[in-house]
Amino acid sequence: MTKQTSPAAPEEAGHADTADRDEHIAPAPRVSVQAFCESVDTAAAIQAAGEDRRMAKAHLRIQMGGLTAAIEAYQSSPTPNVIILESETRSEDILKALDQLANYCDAGTRVIVIGRMNDVMLYRELVRRGVSDYLISPIGVLQIVRAVCGLFSAPDAKPVGRVIAVVGAKGGVGASTIAHNIAFSIARDLMLDSVVTDLDLAFGTAGLDFNQDPAQGIAEAVFSPDRIDTAFIDRLLAKCTDHLNLLAAPATLDRVYDFGADAFEAIFDSLRATVPCVVLDVPHQWTGWTKQTLVGADEILIVATPDLANLRNTKNIYDFLKAARPNDRFPRYCLNQVGIPKRPEIKAADFAKALDGEAMAIIPFEPQLFGAAANNGQMIDEISSGHRTAEMFRQLAQELTGRSEPKKQRAGFFSPLLEKLLG
Repeated sequence: MTKQTSPAAPEEAGHADTADRDEHIAPAPRVSVQAFCESVDTAAAIQAAGEDRRMAKAHLRIQMGGLTAAIEAYQSSPTPNVIILESETRSEDILKALDQLANYCDAGTRVIVIGRMNDVMLYRELVRRGVSDYLISPIGVLQIVRAVCGLFSAPDAKPVGRVIAVVGAKGGVGASTIAHNIAFSIARDLMLDSVVTDLDLAFGTAGLDFNQDPAQGIAEAVFSPDRIDTAFIDRLLAKCTDHLNLLAAPATLDRVYDFGADAFEAIFDSLRATVPCVVLDVPHQWTGWTKQTLVGADEILIVATPDLANLRNTKNIYDFLKAARPNDRFPRYCLNQVGIPKRPEIKAADFAKALDGEAMAIIPFEPQLFGAAANNGQMIDEISSGHRTAEMFRQLAQELTGRSEPKKQRAGFFSPLLEKLLG
């Protein structure tokens, strides 16, 4: 057993799993995890944790029998990357069994212990023996997810980037425009290095919206999976602003864009490792890869216009993702193009009733503003920074990134002078 991280102090570990769904937990890499449980409740919690999207790459195996079964199993077989051990015995028995198990553990194996005792002396002895984490039962699903994923997040490592997926409830609802404006605001107003990724390879508009025509983009990556790494992806990015880069779609029809469910996984992993925020412009289609992209995102925003088909589709997407991501924040939605003259519309209150929640934003129909931005290859904030719609995008950026306040205000004309005077 090797010590990788300090276990939680007993008084903290003893709490029930109160982690908020909003918590950002980095996904686990491809590792093997074996659990030896003594109680059915703990086994059920670990099984549920293994089905969490952040544990998708981990290969989980659960057995009953606790420490005794683990010692017996590893006398004749190699140990996995992570062992989860539950014991309901006394502290002395736990430590004695761990000492015996240590004789069979391979170097680098991380051990998580689950016990019933809130004992500081036991905690210190576990730390001394190199146990990576100590959890006090009863445990919750997110406690297991956090413990396993946390083993592979070094304290001095850069935070894994947050992935925000924006998808339309129907085609033509303006989801791409909203995704691009949110990404722009994240970069400009929150000063977060970001990448906006256009996943509509045949008809994507991100290049047009940002007035970019890069020679390479996401197609080079998805059709060359063996070459994908952070350096390769970095060469494909087009610079939009100081903090925003674009991974553009080719928007050509010279080939067919049929992909497997895992086609974009390596690309997203590389982006996560290089920037704090990735905004995915997901096309309105239901395929294996779009489904997996949405399920795997940290935040999901569904864009809808106020009509019956949009309400139905939004609810279908919402209900599916809510069930597929039980330990995550529920998907959010916003209403776009609200207030078109003479068009019958479904009220925002009806959307809220059907979806058990208010829209993140209700964006009014502003054809001149959005048309001018589209034709100029600019964002709404560049066309009219003080417009109420620009402020909506700033608020969406803050909420989707978990930042209640902008990291740094944009400098005004007299800022350098003021800094000298105040310094």
